[in-house]
This record gives sequence, C-alpha cells and structure tokens, in this order.
Amino acid sequence: MKKIIIPIVLALFSLNSISQNKAEIFPKKLSINNQELLLKGTGTRVKLWMDMYTLGLFISDTKQDASHTVSSDETAVVRLSIISGLITAEKMDKAIREGFEKSTQGKPEAIQSEINAFLDVFKQGVEKKDLFQFSYIPESGTTISKNGKELTKINGLAFKQALWGIWLGKNPVDKRLKDELLKK
Repeated sequence: MKKIIIPIVLALFSLNSISQNKAEIFPKKLSINNQELLLKGTGTRVKLWMDMYTLGLFISDTKQDASHTVSSDETAVVRLSIISGLITAEKMDKAIREGFEKSTQGKPEAIQSEINAFLDVFKQGVEKKDLFQFSYIPESGTTISKNGKELTKINGLAFKQALWGIWLGKNPVDKRLKDELLKK
C-alpha cells in the first residue's frame, strides 16, 4: 500500500508546485507603465508531443479579439516561459524567424533590422525556466526583458504587430495556442 500512496502524494505535491509557479508567472493582473493589464489567457506551444514554452497574454480589455490585439496601438504584454530543456538559442532563432515569415506573409524585409535586434536577445542563451517579457507601450516601443532584466527596446508599431502576429495573427504558428491565449 505504501508503494502506491507515496508516488501519488509526490505527484500531487509536484502538480501543486507547478500550478503555484504558473500563477506567479502569469498573474491575473499586471501593472506596466502605470496601467493595469488583465490576463486574457495562457497557452502552451507543443511540438512533436512535447511542451516547449508557455505564453501569457496581458491586455487592457479582455473582450478584444485577436485582430484588434495584434493591430492596436495599445499597451500590451506577452510573457514567454521556457518549459523545455530542448530549446536552444539556435532553435529559438529558427522558430522565431519562421514565425515572422508567417506573421508578415513572407515579407519581413520592412522590419528586418527590428527582427534582427529581437533575435540578438536569444543569442545570449535560452534555458529551461527562462522568462521573457515583451512589453509594448505606444510611442515607446516593445521592451524585451529576460528574467526581469531589460535587454533591449525595439521601436515601432509594425514590429509589435508582427511579433504578436506570430501567435495571434491570421496564420499563427499554432492555432490551438492562439485559441488558448484568447480563451476560445
């Protein structure tokens, strides 16, 4: 009997720890630039049956649809939590390039320098439990942070639209992830 109960108890403690950690990473509310944003949804990117990363979308009005969220010039945040040890800087670079290709309908040239600046962040390395935050503030641009440390700022609404479009655009990298972020 002990052989059955001990693994069950350990599994329950493990699940509780995971849910507490997720609540810390993706709280219901987030304050940025003196503005309160609400968690619209969270979703996990799955590739080849393995969880890669979890995203959280924070916006001011949770009734917004994907099109408005991508195109709007309003404060918004995407948090990306790495949950797989299989993700490397090289794999992240490739996946993001592919995401921008899809998001820009194969025409990323207009924002290529911004994309390159964004990709430079991941060249510093990507590890399991890293937390990236992409914070868009109108007239200020998109601030990229890793584990709470601001790394760079990228100007322009067009870049924000392309970045958000990776997950929320008409041709997202993962339709199920898009639906989870939008709570559909």
